Amino acid sequence: MKEVLAVVLAGGKGSRLGPLTRDRAKPAVPFGGIYRIVDFTLSNCLNSGVRRILVLTQYKAMSLDRHITLGWRNYLCRELGEFIDVVPPQQRIDEQWYQGTADAVYQNIYTLEQERPRHVVILAGDHIYKMDYERMLKQHVEQRADVTIGCLEMPRAESSGFGIMHVDDDGVVLSFLEKPADPPPMPGKPDTSLASMGIYVFDSKFLFDELRRDANDPNSSHDFGKDLIPYLVKNGRAVAHQFSTSCVRSDDDPRAYWRDVGTVDAYWAANIDLTDVLPELDLYDRAWPIWTHAEITPPAKFVHDEDERRGQAVTSLVSGGCIISGAALRRSLLFTGVHVNSYANVENAVVMPYVNVGRRARLKNVVIDRGVRIPEGLVVGEDPELDAKRFRTTPDGITLITQPMIDRLDA
Repeated sequence: MKEVLAVVLAGGKGSRLGPLTRDRAKPAVPFGGIYRIVDFTLSNCLNSGVRRILVLTQYKAMSLDRHITLGWRNYLCRELGEFIDVVPPQQRIDEQWYQGTADAVYQNIYTLEQERPRHVVILAGDHIYKMDYERMLKQHVEQRADVTIGCLEMPRAESSGFGIMHVDDDGVVLSFLEKPADPPPMPGKPDTSLASMGIYVFDSKFLFDELRRDANDPNSSHDFGKDLIPYLVKNGRAVAHQFSTSCVRSDDDPRAYWRDVGTVDAYWAANIDLTDVLPELDLYDRAWPIWTHAEITPPAKFVHDEDERRGQAVTSLVSGGCIISGAALRRSLLFTGVHVNSYANVENAVVMPYVNVGRRARLKNVVIDRGVRIPEGLVVGEDPELDAKRFRTTPDGITLITQPMIDRLDA
């Protein structure tokens, strides 16, 4: 694993997750109480033994850069050849912004070559999962693949937004379709498709040669999923790696957890799922920890013990620095430093850091952005038509609240 270089693609706009990505990159969006989305990919790298990491950024990368600079570099030792570097667009080769995922790596090919890796692992920085990349690398070497593609089985009805593969009995990819409107099923599984995770393993020299070839192709959009991978399926040896064989689970849990939290509904659901008695994603697994830059905060505090004014939380996660002052939480996740005032009721809520919920507010099925000040008596989640007029509501009935939306209430 010392000969592996990881390249984390963290430059997407994350437009489907707006307005949570209005001022931050999608990988920098808070998740799970104290983490950022990118922490899961970076933790997989460290836990797998990958300790040379480049994070390629582009849009609204300041918060992501700050997060990695403050916390992640402390886990690695530059003197031992370990590093995690945030690499913004440098226009070293082209004066344009990155045209696609393959172009993003190609424009940094000089930096990659300087590290002289034997293998390069291409990773997405905006998914929630736990995976041992070493198992995927071993398969790549054993099967003498040109490229090994991480993949997972998913319901056919939900797979039109992914690259879909057809493989033979040895796992060799026979065909690859990027985001087909009618995803083809797996053999023998008519309701299931085999979807690409956007994770690729290459021998470094082969990758560099293919990036240069693709860069000189005027008909290419210079994207791994749209151009490079389909080309290699036809002209090389592409092998599928089943996520189920390298997914890190807790104890004997048979479930393989992977989430794309690219929409507000998916983001809310993935966070709320963590409040389950036995959630599919185990944040308490000390054998495969999720690392992050965590603020030093006092413990969470619950105060008042009177009828209708009792600080309490049921089936909820409450992070450090929170004060639940005579309020009630149910099936909710609170990030750092949230203050919920007396007589408030919060249910099915994802509340980002340093939110203040005013007295007698009633909030249900909501995502509240960082630093929002909820006015006293505000009611959300009981009148869908009224909620849609004041805030952003989703197809699944989740209401997203940001401070500009609150400010407009008083305008």
